[in-house]
Amino acid sequence: MADGHGEDSPYFDGWKAYDLNPYDPLLNPSGIIQMGLAENQVGADLIEEWVEKHQQILSWKEGNNTSFKEIALHQDYHGLADFRKALARFMMEVRGGRAEIEPDGIILTAGATAANEILTFCIANPGEALLVPTPYYPGFDRDLKWRTGVELIPVECNSHTNFQITVPALEKAYQQALNNKKTVKALLITNPSNPLGLTIPPQTLHHILDFATHNSFHVISDEVYAGTVFSSPRFTSILEIVQSSKKYNPCTVHVVYSLSKDLGLPGFRVGAIYSQNHGVITTSRRMSSFSLVSSQTQAFLTCLLNDYGFIKRYLRTLRERLRRRHGEFVKGLKDVGIDVLEGNAGLFCWVNLRKLLGRKESWEGEMELWRVILEDIGLNVSPGCSFHCGQAGWFRVCFGNMSGKELDVALGRIRAFISHFLSGSDAGNTTSSDDVLGVAREGSPLVACLARMLDAEQQAESRA
Repeated sequence: MADGHGEDSPYFDGWKAYDLNPYDPLLNPSGIIQMGLAENQVGADLIEEWVEKHQQILSWKEGNNTSFKEIALHQDYHGLADFRKALARFMMEVRGGRAEIEPDGIILTAGATAANEILTFCIANPGEALLVPTPYYPGFDRDLKWRTGVELIPVECNSHTNFQITVPALEKAYQQALNNKKTVKALLITNPSNPLGLTIPPQTLHHILDFATHNSFHVISDEVYAGTVFSSPRFTSILEIVQSSKKYNPCTVHVVYSLSKDLGLPGFRVGAIYSQNHGVITTSRRMSSFSLVSSQTQAFLTCLLNDYGFIKRYLRTLRERLRRRHGEFVKGLKDVGIDVLEGNAGLFCWVNLRKLLGRKESWEGEMELWRVILEDIGLNVSPGCSFHCGQAGWFRVCFGNMSGKELDVALGRIRAFISHFLSGSDAGNTTSSDDVLGVAREGSPLVACLARMLDAEQQAESRA
């Protein structure tokens, strides 16, 4: 009943608002468009086509690779050996074949959420701490802290360094922990980053490993977006760095992965820990008995992942579609004067709306702007404060969880809002968060403009 779950956040509040008023082009054209969910629907049709062509796999009849009886009776929490082999091969594929992954080092979990919590339980005791660079995924406040009793100490990264992790930022956070008499047991990084949509450069990974080695703590690399890198620089896994150098102890480096983002299968609840630390492997396997992946799911995915030709085509097509979708979305934002962090991965953009805060560049101003975007413009985006960003005015905006048509509608709403905002500014008005709120009040020209636009969209859909 305590409030440590982390749900008291605008990140989750936006989801709740969307659930109450979801956008539908015909049934609810004025509803909220979901742009706060990092879900991969860009390649969903490819997976669906594969399933249609391989429906016999779901029959579990004698003569298939796996029989119904074998699936129904299997209960070993190590997981199906064939699936761990297929998953290891897939994990190497998304890493460009530059990192070796042994099936025996894989611990299966019910998603990356469980994987991160299990690793935290293994590495740290209640009251000890993990360093986490900001901005970071809001779910970490739940996954890493809620039941483990472990504390998170932010490593402050900001726009002046393009939000890259720097040694001075690491040193400052570590010293803060020591001053507060906290024992740091690990550094958790997300590569590619959520919410930044950026890969971490190899040189930065070396700095991170050097720092962790010098101070004798572990490194956890959450790499759930490894397959979504759509442009240069290429993705470099921390495993690639560790395996190519004798400087680092591989027993202190652990990777979290899942099929939720790269394959767009969050509902399948398939996650994994990869480690070369015998103690972590043994303990994680024991704890994974509380978060098993069903044998039916494993058997199905074994067939999917073992279709090497399809997997290569899928990843190639996914990256090309993401590159194109990202480009179109960023261009749409820049056309109306909105700055975006130059990203190369993920299902989202890190968007700079600081100029819309005007004189009120504060967390209060950011929340006021977020409410306007959510309630009046009808877009659920996630404010930077929910990601523990150190600067007000940044927002994560997802583009991979919707159709191209829906993205066009979202961009249309943004254009209408910015157009009205700028027209007020051009008229000599001062631009502050109060002005932003003003243009979206009931009966304002913005609301009327949006209403006309929505009516036009609905009529177009009806004619189609």
